[in-house]
Amino acid sequence: MKREPLPSLEWPGAGAHPPLPLRAADTMQARTVWISDLHLGTPGCQAEALLDFLRHVECDSLYLVGDIIDGWQLRRSWYWPQAHNDVVQKILRKARKGTRVVFVPGNHDEFARRYVAHNFGGVDVVDDCIHVTADGRRLWITHGDLFDGVIQCARWLAVAGDVAYEWTLKFNRWLNRARARLGLPYWSLSRFLKLKVKRAVAYVGEFEAAVAREARRRGADGVVCGHIHHAELREIDGMLYANDGDWVESLSALVEWPDGRLEIVHWSARLDRRTRAEAGAAAAAVASEPVKA
Repeated sequence: MKREPLPSLEWPGAGAHPPLPLRAADTMQARTVWISDLHLGTPGCQAEALLDFLRHVECDSLYLVGDIIDGWQLRRSWYWPQAHNDVVQKILRKARKGTRVVFVPGNHDEFARRYVAHNFGGVDVVDDCIHVTADGRRLWITHGDLFDGVIQCARWLAVAGDVAYEWTLKFNRWLNRARARLGLPYWSLSRFLKLKVKRAVAYVGEFEAAVAREARRRGADGVVCGHIHHAELREIDGMLYANDGDWVESLSALVEWPDGRLEIVHWSARLDRRTRAEAGAAAAAVASEPVKA
């Protein structure tokens, strides 16, 4: 049977949707949201920013696309501040209020794979699944670690790389605290290194091509995944490839708007905009105060 051509990808441009919220009372209305690689249980998790995002978004379906809780790190040392608990409670509250929440475990929370086909607190646990967008596209949802040769063939190397990655994140947190004091926006050292090191670029490209091929084999129109902490939305050989990024570095999510269009939302940029707006408002308020004689 002849396949219908994949509908053209559209990103909401200026004026296509109202600007994302700058005030706490605002929310954005989406049909579907995908987030992954939260790594709750690690110091690198940007839980406060994630909570801010979850408070500002309402959606019919929320997909948790793996590595939500970092079992690898928690086995090495326990780390679970209140903000991480607040994230879990916020997700469960959304499920109670009618949002369909689907959890696809990844390699860092692989312990949850033994509970596939179960429902906990309104959250469905699945190995993978198909999502149909409002405009009829069938998207295969998977974390993506099964297409990572390092994870599958050399687990010890993956664990060693995870430790090195954690040290990079520690340095990155120190660096961004210094940048914040200078009024500079958030910057990801790890992302910079990935884009500069040829082997890392090749690894990302091979991963993306592999999951896109598997989506085609399954008869889907595209794939949504996580795992590599590299947000992306593009076509690969006629297949839609969408990676929702992470909440350690990029602070990103994949959003489907009510008309079926998809967009990568980078929340760090929204936080920077809000901070500048609040600083400008505070400065204007000070300037408008009458000068005392």
